[in-house]
Amino acid sequence: MADAKQIEDNSKPAEDELAGSEAPLLEHLVELRKRLIYSAVTIVALMAFCFIFASTIYEWLLIPYKNAVPGANLIFTAPQELFFTYLNVALFGAIFLGFPMVASQIYMFVAPGLYKHERRAFLPYLVATPIFFVAGAALVYFVVLPMALHFFAGMQTEDIEMLTSVSEYLGLAMLLILAFGACFQLPVVLTLLAQIDLIHVEALKKGRRYAIVGILIFAAFITPPDPISQIGLAVPMYLLYELSIISVRMVEKRRAAALAAQEAELSGSSSE
Repeated sequence: MADAKQIEDNSKPAEDELAGSEAPLLEHLVELRKRLIYSAVTIVALMAFCFIFASTIYEWLLIPYKNAVPGANLIFTAPQELFFTYLNVALFGAIFLGFPMVASQIYMFVAPGLYKHERRAFLPYLVATPIFFVAGAALVYFVVLPMALHFFAGMQTEDIEMLTSVSEYLGLAMLLILAFGACFQLPVVLTLLAQIDLIHVEALKKGRRYAIVGILIFAAFITPPDPISQIGLAVPMYLLYELSIISVRMVEKRRAAALAAQEAELSGSSSE
């Protein structure tokens, strides 16, 4: 009876952490609207800022094309195409720069419903999110995009020359950068789910074959229909999946060690 009472007393602080944090649906919707407004305002403001430097961002995105296809020029086939391309470039820059702000707004929305230890677990991944995003973007910029462009340029013949539209090339480059940046969040998401005990390492191990099929389908859907881009996304995603398994195993080991220490402390105090 004493042990049961002591365990019950130890569980009360965790329950008290959420006491008073319950809110009706309307308040949750109001909070969600506020976070969405903050995110939208950030993106719009950054888009206006990036539009000023759209030509600089355009030149930066053009470097892989120039390196892969020396001497080739981009064209535009409609009077308004270049203007709307600069708008898309500005939006791309806004999403890229505003990603940490959007991630922080997501955290501030879900944080009131988390226990204190869950909030502590969330914060490191909030820092890791932009790091993995930049890593995915760098992989596209320095490896995948040049390889894909070399592949496409190699299909030219004496009678067939590749004349690339500026909007089509930049659309491809920006899509790949954002897609890879988002896909590189896989270890962050899975490890975070493990921190709050929603996913386990055994489930990830058993789901390997399904994960491989899902990754291949996703890569075929999100990338252009060329093997370079698809393999360039599928292989890193699978490696990230394996990295997630290692990370989740470490989380479970730390949780098991903490529970063992807590049980030892409870047994020691009860014996006294």
